[in-house]
Amino acid sequence: MNETYVVLFRGVGGATQLPTKPLREALAKAGYANVATYINSGNAVLTSDRPEAETAADIAGIVKREFGFEKDIMLATLNAWSKLVAENPFPEAVDAPTTLHAFMLSDVPAQEAVEALAARTVGRERIVVAGKVLYFHAPDGFGRSKLPPVVDRTLKVVSTARNWNTVRALESLARQAAAQ
Repeated sequence: MNETYVVLFRGVGGATQLPTKPLREALAKAGYANVATYINSGNAVLTSDRPEAETAADIAGIVKREFGFEKDIMLATLNAWSKLVAENPFPEAVDAPTTLHAFMLSDVPAQEAVEALAARTVGRERIVVAGKVLYFHAPDGFGRSKLPPVVDRTLKVVSTARNWNTVRALESLARQAAAQ
């Protein structure tokens, strides 16, 4: 059975660029269908007939072989990504999408860790953790916040964040891929 995945690479940028065209070509050459990418910050969508863990491991191998670096990779099925969008606890922030971020988490964090992270918010910042997703609303600016750099350490998980513009663009690309 084919599954459409949103593929997120952690820590892409700076010295570790992941150019979209070569990434699309490498994934298509490896047998993935309906491959699409979104900006050079490590976002892809594809259809795979392999299980999620096998797909993630294969993509990691492709990136190491073709681009010469290793990055954490997180996959979400189209259904899981659509659920992430639909369950946004900060709908009032959608009109200012650069203030709203979704962090994909490698695991469900402990409640005590979530409380510790919430205690570190300042001003108008708000967080909600739902399973393996951290929603972060930073109305005064993501770049100004001191929270993003401590998310992994505080929650004791690996994460990668995308702003709401990217979240919605990836949902659209995934829906298009699934329809093909």
